[in-house]
Amino acid sequence: MTKSKTVNEAEPVVIKKYANRRLYNTETSSYITLDLLSQMTREGREFVVVDAKTGEDITHNVLTQIIMEEEQRGKNMLPVNFLRQLISMYGDSMQSMVPQYLEASMDAFRKNQQQFQEAMKGAFGGGPLADIAKRNMQMFEAAASAFGNGVPGMPGIPGMTPPAAPTGGDGGKDAEINDLKAQLAALNAKIDKLG
Repeated sequence: MTKSKTVNEAEPVVIKKYANRRLYNTETSSYITLDLLSQMTREGREFVVVDAKTGEDITHNVLTQIIMEEEQRGKNMLPVNFLRQLISMYGDSMQSMVPQYLEASMDAFRKNQQQFQEAMKGAFGGGPLADIAKRNMQMFEAAASAFGNGVPGMPGIPGMTPPAAPTGGDGGKDAEINDLKAQLAALNAKIDKLG
């Protein structure tokens, strides 16, 4: 019995980049833009960009170009201090460790974000208090945004630290829950000082 492939399990789409800087999607047999590649990335669609003449994989360069264009649109996600620290790591003896660290950090961030969203869906799914809970959550997010970051427990909120990466087993989950509770309490204290 064969199982149909999901979007994430499908073979990566091959995108050819020509000398005239045009991008050609071999799956749809059409020219595309960086905006469409950005959308494909957000949708979780895998793709590989190759130089049409040499066959060289240039995916990294194109993804970096997408980030540059997104940053130029005015909604900067990469703080100047982070960029300076990243640049200073080039040529450093620790340079080879940075990509794995950044990838693991982003994976942990995504996992925490998904867990938080699932917890909120469960907490506010229905019942007579659901509307009140949703309004409270919106106020909480607005207050967290005032500190420079809308995600509880992530860098950007003064005095807050990122949640520890899960260690597996029940002990790790309990520790993570306790850490999140402590961070929420610290944030509530900061909110009370504002009011």
